Amino acid sequence: MAKVTDFIVIGSGVAGLRASVALAESGADVTVLTKDKASESNTEYAQGGVAVVLSDDDNAELHEGDTLVAGAGLCDEAAVEVLVTEGTRYIKQLIDWGTEFDREAGKLIFTQEAAHSRRRILHAHGDSTGKEIVRSLIARAGAEPTINLLPFSATESLIINDGRCVGVRYLDPILRAPREVFAKAVILCTGGAGQLYQHTTNPSVATGDGMAMAYRVGADMADMEFIQFHPTALSVEGAPRFLLSEAMRGEGGILRNVSGERFMERYDERLELAPRDIVSRSIVAEMRRTGSRFVYLDMMALDGDFLRERFPKIDETCRYFGLDISKQMLPVSPASHYCMGGVRTDLWGRTTVPGLYAAGEVACTGVHGANRLASNSLLEGLVFGARAGEAALENESIHMPISEMDPSAGSSGTASEQGIATAVRKRVKRLMWERVGILRERVSLKRAISELEQIASSGLSTSSANFVMLALLVSRAALWREESRGGHFRSDFPESDPSWRVHSVQRIGEDISGADTVDF
Repeated sequence: MAKVTDFIVIGSGVAGLRASVALAESGADVTVLTKDKASESNTEYAQGGVAVVLSDDDNAELHEGDTLVAGAGLCDEAAVEVLVTEGTRYIKQLIDWGTEFDREAGKLIFTQEAAHSRRRILHAHGDSTGKEIVRSLIARAGAEPTINLLPFSATESLIINDGRCVGVRYLDPILRAPREVFAKAVILCTGGAGQLYQHTTNPSVATGDGMAMAYRVGADMADMEFIQFHPTALSVEGAPRFLLSEAMRGEGGILRNVSGERFMERYDERLELAPRDIVSRSIVAEMRRTGSRFVYLDMMALDGDFLRERFPKIDETCRYFGLDISKQMLPVSPASHYCMGGVRTDLWGRTTVPGLYAAGEVACTGVHGANRLASNSLLEGLVFGARAGEAALENESIHMPISEMDPSAGSSGTASEQGIATAVRKRVKRLMWERVGILRERVSLKRAISELEQIASSGLSTSSANFVMLALLVSRAALWREESRGGHFRSDFPESDPSWRVHSVQRIGEDISGADTVDF
């Protein structure tokens, strides 16, 4: 028999956990579905820290200004204002809940990252900020008796009844069989889609399922062309693309080419602290100029003890691969890292589908514009996760007996194979990296779309179809935007064009359109 709960939250990163707590504090029953262990999410892998206005020389106006500049003219100012003004309260709340940010003599330590005008980045255990935030949020969620965490329960589709999202289908972790759970509202907190690309800093769970599921039931998607490529992922043969935090450059790290020459002065006056999209393209240009597959991140001017204390996880990982960050230059190259676009929401996480909410990287609130400011993502998940939870409570009075519902209406399919077919996944990832990556142009994008459409027509399982559909959403938006802005660079349209200062919006069965704001 189908399970019934008050609210469903899909995902257990910072947004999902914070939304769950907001719901449970009202006494509601909350079922949290996650396709891996509860702590496995992009949040856990966030090293650099969380940006917040807490230091004496900082204020919300400065943080807002930095965010708007990084967003390359496409941030929605109302969303940014919510982020920077409410963020301080939510971070203080996290501290009250036991989150242990790094301190010196009892005072919080703030560090610098690219495109920030102040040292406003809090970190935990040096370079394990996301892991610490997840730890404290899981502990806080565990204190709420009405939160039921279901790990290893992969959501396959959303269930729509009479135009409203009323539940989900998921794969039972024990029986490996499809199950249904119904609720008054569903909150998507499924994270991003870095796994669309051959090279990524994201964990294996970041396949964008939530975005594809929302699109299939009629939700608007916004700004899908804007993918952020992190400039410095460890580039060692046989090693995963391990993220070398932005904070390493913030602490004084220098980028050098394979000849040992510092090269960023050729590309931007801000050098290593230019916005991520500029640094990534500069590295690609330098690799092409020198015929190399990587550049170097040089930390050797900094004290070894400081580096080991400040970046313990990075130090440990590099040592595992035979590198000493205090004595050797580290080979790095860009990798996909973050989706600025996603399911279009208002400032309270509402999507265009009644009963369906979204928060965190799966959503597009307009906070990040065309290029996310470093360390704003954890703050966004916290602030908008809480707001989505509060907004979903408006559905408290809705009563939807199971007998009145058609479980198949508007769903994205029935039970699928376990995970994405390996061959399809590899083909799509390589195609996206080569044709819809850091540098894009019309002919290559059209070829990508043609090949993806061919793959999509080959009778795929639900999970594989979702993966291909998401790749098509990114590719079509990238072809549509005939300019370069933020994380989207077209070599055939290399300049930003004021007439393109609009958000891309995609809705199933319709052509791409432009909108002045993400909010609706």
